[in-house]
Amino acid sequence: MRFTLRGPRLVDATTDIAVGDITIDNARIETIDDSQHNAGQVIDASDVVIMPGFIDVHTHGGGGFNLHTTDAEEIHSYLRWTASTGVTSCLIAVVGVANAIPSEQLHTAAQAIEQAKRLERPVGAEPLGIHLEGPYINVARRGAHPPSWLRIPNESETEEVLAAAGGYLRLITLAPELPGAATMIRRLIEAGVTVSMGHTDMDYEQALEAIQLGATHMTHCFNAMRPLHHRHPGPLAAVSESPQVYGELIGDGVHVHPALMHILVKFLGPERTIIITDAQGCAGMHGGTFEFAGQRVHIVDGAARLDDETLAGSVLTMDLALRNMLKFAGVSLSEAVRMQTLNPAESAKVADRKGRLQAGYDADLVIMDRDLNLQATICRGVVTFTTDQWRERVASLTV
Repeated sequence: MRFTLRGPRLVDATTDIAVGDITIDNARIETIDDSQHNAGQVIDASDVVIMPGFIDVHTHGGGGFNLHTTDAEEIHSYLRWTASTGVTSCLIAVVGVANAIPSEQLHTAAQAIEQAKRLERPVGAEPLGIHLEGPYINVARRGAHPPSWLRIPNESETEEVLAAAGGYLRLITLAPELPGAATMIRRLIEAGVTVSMGHTDMDYEQALEAIQLGATHMTHCFNAMRPLHHRHPGPLAAVSESPQVYGELIGDGVHVHPALMHILVKFLGPERTIIITDAQGCAGMHGGTFEFAGQRVHIVDGAARLDDETLAGSVLTMDLALRNMLKFAGVSLSEAVRMQTLNPAESAKVADRKGRLQAGYDADLVIMDRDLNLQATICRGVVTFTTDQWRERVASLTV
């Protein structure tokens, strides 16, 4: 279907057009300009802001659905739900299992991705691949990951992990200081996997060594790692000195104090900061008790916590994260959008088709009102979420 959204403000990582048009032809952006060009059906969008769809490279679920599962339909249910938060693509997170590598969960995630690729029309966010968070992480910085999940890197297991993921492993979080990690890092990079340093007790020098090996990503900066210290700078100092490395930031104002959120963005720049949710299956909910790895998780004051008060992921959604970054981090709208679109697209190696408002790119769009409340989400040219207010405007596109 071909249609034009007329008159919105158009914002991406490099562009902020006060009044423009954007024309969609099936799954791709056909044109974007500030003229009164139109093609196909024309929809009045003069009261909204349009930006590329959000890309969440670190999430464990939301809306009551978990991504660490052996039920492919649960993953599909999550993909449908997350479009209601502005997410148009994501990585499927797999974590550990007791005393083994999570082969069954990796296989299920790969199966869900294959099934999504076969759909004639998208029904939700596109799964770009798999993020394996652990099990090769440091027990001293394990966070909510149970000790029984954790493993020491092993060369033969690297091949098992790659095989179980069916070619869809895009990102892995591991602790580079563990014995055998260097060999694993080299093999994963050779296989095209982005290696992220995380849940790690490494120091500054060890972080530099991992970066020299090819690590280009840091999992949820400040969380589950050594802190910055004036005599023991820790891994974040190494990341700040390495322009090829991206750093994740959980944008809820809970995992990282707003003042430190601001400092991290200054430290890395908007060009290297990736906003994530690290959300649990209870994301988007306002209360209650849930389960993670056999542990009770309580939603308390906008945070997900275990019985011992340990943070267990978040309840954050990406539309709220955008508003948080504008409130806490002292960035422009274009910079905030970059951290939730282009930067994760680059880290996930899909920046040739996602993360920009540009002709030829996937028609993944977030439509927000002027107060940045989500009104509609378009995934590859298909309307996958609307508010009641916008449902009438796009009704002709769903016929």
